[in-house]
Amino acid sequence: MAGKNHTLLTEFLLVAFTEYPEWRLPLFLLFLSFYFLTLLGNAGMIILIHKDHQLHTPMYFFLGHLSFVDMCYSSVIVPQLLVVLLDHGTAISQARCAVQFFLFTFFASIDCYLLAIMAYDRCVAVCQPLLYVTIMTERARWGLAAGAYVAGFASALVRTVTAFTLSFCGNNEINFIFCDLPPLLKLVCGESFTQEVVIIVFAIFVMPACTLVILVSYLFIIVAIMQIRSAGGRAKTFSTCASHLTAVSLFFGTLIFMYLRDNSSRSSEGDRVVSVLYTVVTPMLNPLIYSLRNKEVKAAVRKALSRSKASRRP
Repeated sequence: MAGKNHTLLTEFLLVAFTEYPEWRLPLFLLFLSFYFLTLLGNAGMIILIHKDHQLHTPMYFFLGHLSFVDMCYSSVIVPQLLVVLLDHGTAISQARCAVQFFLFTFFASIDCYLLAIMAYDRCVAVCQPLLYVTIMTERARWGLAAGAYVAGFASALVRTVTAFTLSFCGNNEINFIFCDLPPLLKLVCGESFTQEVVIIVFAIFVMPACTLVILVSYLFIIVAIMQIRSAGGRAKTFSTCASHLTAVSLFFGTLIFMYLRDNSSRSSEGDRVVSVLYTVVTPMLNPLIYSLRNKEVKAAVRKALSRSKASRRP
């Protein structure tokens, strides 16, 4: 701290990937195409679930919310990143930085909660198939979804208020794709132990808690599958969980690598690559994962395409 400039910062300069000017246009086009595919895929999934009565089940109810959150989640990050690439770095006020951090934490937390709820939904469907309809009622579905949004809001509010009561000083450059906690903590001046403890405690209520729910749910699912005598029955039952398990592995794997490891082992280059995976790539891939590995969704897509072709005929 002795050699640090103690002039308090009121704005930050986002400079992610600007050290590679020759990659600016290719990266801009790449992230723009990813963002377009994210909006197209997730909006298409929402419309498909709304239009097809075969998809009016609890699993697809939660998948519709996941698609909506993924669109919002990506929209908080990618447009700002595109501006950084176009302008070779862009200034962002502390207030805008706080808003971006709040929205990112809000939607990322909801994503975690929804994936945990979907694991519980699959657990009930596999372990208690006869009681599934009575357990996962419409009221229960809306209650779980509302709980995810409320818990996400509370977690994001506490973490944002706690983080931005800190004082920031020194070099105002953030070599990251958005205003996230790890790069912001590098700019903190003064004592920050109490605030960091509060942030970590509330983070534990999101990532590790959701991971525990998912692990326990899949433990019960595996036990139930192993009790099925036929290999075909086991494969068919597990296939209903494969899409969700793939999405969980991709999303939680990158988040855990990013936030639950020692700060001393971090590199800004590696952090940026990982952050692109969970903020840009994962929201784009989720509709694809659920489409390619899900018979009901593929059937609904074929039905929608056939209706579209039929409507065009004279």
